Amino acid sequence: MQQWKWKRSLKSVNPVFYTLDWLVEKPLAHRGLHGNGLIENTLAAARAAVAGNYGIECDVLLSKDGEIFVFHDNTLDRLTGEKGPFSARTAPELKRISLKGSDEKIPTLKQLLDTVAGRVPLVIELKSDWDGSELLAAKLAEQLVHYAGPVAAMSFDPVLVNALRKVAPGLPRGIVAEWKYKDSEWPGLSWGSRWKLAYLLHILTTKPHFVSYSVNDLPAIAPLIAKHGLGMKLLCWTVRSEKQRKRALWWADQITFENFRP
Repeated sequence: MQQWKWKRSLKSVNPVFYTLDWLVEKPLAHRGLHGNGLIENTLAAARAAVAGNYGIECDVLLSKDGEIFVFHDNTLDRLTGEKGPFSARTAPELKRISLKGSDEKIPTLKQLLDTVAGRVPLVIELKSDWDGSELLAAKLAEQLVHYAGPVAAMSFDPVLVNALRKVAPGLPRGIVAEWKYKDSEWPGLSWGSRWKLAYLLHILTTKPHFVSYSVNDLPAIAPLIAKHGLGMKLLCWTVRSEKQRKRALWWADQITFENFRP
């Protein structure tokens, strides 16, 4: 069995029994290799990353009727000519929406998987409404069972990471975190919740296989304990210059980057 494969069963073996070196072999293009006319989280950005031999980090959300789309924001306002919550639109409605300044449409996860086709590693971030729902994790696991390529999933939300642990224990899973959960950026989280997230205090429950931590907050004690004490792979986000890349790799195993080519 190739190193990146997980058994095609939602109850597969835990991947800690085989190497996750593939996860850190290539820098990850943040939301695909976008810029210079290419929009984030599009099929064009994915194709550019594949052509550049980079891994791909992307974001996924659910439509109102439960289809997985590749999109970052909770609202349509920034990236499209539409307004309002992403989750209020059905899949047929979302598939008709063009992204600003482009003929590109909002891609479904299936379209992205078909485009990447296992040629480079794919790391999928599950976006969360922090409402306790595990539906996105369950639907993602079901879809990835049929994907023959190196893939991992991660989220800021421990509820979703724990859901992945339950429904797809053989799928490599990670927690995304930072040290400074600012009130303006995380208005729905209490101080205590932000403190627990920064220190990865959920780790014995969620049991992630890797951590993706803000590069601006490294070095920090929690991710370094995860890396050196627990043997987890440590990714970092989001690196935007060669100077920052060199500094990041003192602490992390690999970077998630944008706005330059490492």
